Amino acid sequence: MPSADSPVPSYIFDLLEEKVAQYNKPDFIPFDPISIPHRFSVKQDIEIMGFWAAILAWGQRKTIINKCIELASFMDNAPYDFVKNHTDSDLKPFLNFKHRTFNATDTLYFLHFFQNYYNSHDSLEYAFSSHLANGTETIENALIGFHDQFSDSENFPARTKKHIATPVRKSSCKRLNMFLRWMVRKDDKGVDFGIWNNISPSQLVCPCDVHVDRVSRLLGLIKRPVTDWQTALELTASLKLLDSTDPVKYDFALFGLGIEGFAK
Repeated sequence: MPSADSPVPSYIFDLLEEKVAQYNKPDFIPFDPISIPHRFSVKQDIEIMGFWAAILAWGQRKTIINKCIELASFMDNAPYDFVKNHTDSDLKPFLNFKHRTFNATDTLYFLHFFQNYYNSHDSLEYAFSSHLANGTETIENALIGFHDQFSDSENFPARTKKHIATPVRKSSCKRLNMFLRWMVRKDDKGVDFGIWNNISPSQLVCPCDVHVDRVSRLLGLIKRPVTDWQTALELTASLKLLDSTDPVKYDFALFGLGIEGFAK
């Protein structure tokens, strides 16, 4: 709860806590892209399909979910086994895959990255956590480091760069922040997975989609006029005044209020 001299009024805290309780529960899962990794139980399957679902998360949620189901079917619904062991002939179904501006070229590079990465690492967590020094306040360096690692290949297509955001380009990194929320946040509500242990929930940065951004501005949690990386940090700093250990839990509340039309 905010202190008596907090710039965030107590009625906003009460509202957000109420909405977190409303949306952070299993009923939220079926209609959200997080339903895709929830189809799997193997840690690496959850990581791979969670990452893909987050990266493809723009447009209508039903379409996003259907596209991810299509991708999983191309991998025989065993993504970890597929990315480690596929042959060139196994890649043919992906040649016609497309979701908005994400196309076959991007898809094939994602598979190339996953195969190389998982042949030498057990979990995708290291691709992010290895770039964080002890005591780092936020995941900013994790996002920068991951972007650079992901694109560090002679096979990296220039067009794929737009699909992996980085604070260096001033992006709010909405999709990657959402993916990290899924993997890192720990509670007993059954929505976020909490399967990574080397990044703290307190280091997460709130995803700034259109709903979250609009509601946050109406509530006075954001004052920066544009939506970029600094805006995401500003929002997260405001949320830390409400819960310093788990600020990104309020993503549920801000998104839910936006869906309800609170800021219209």
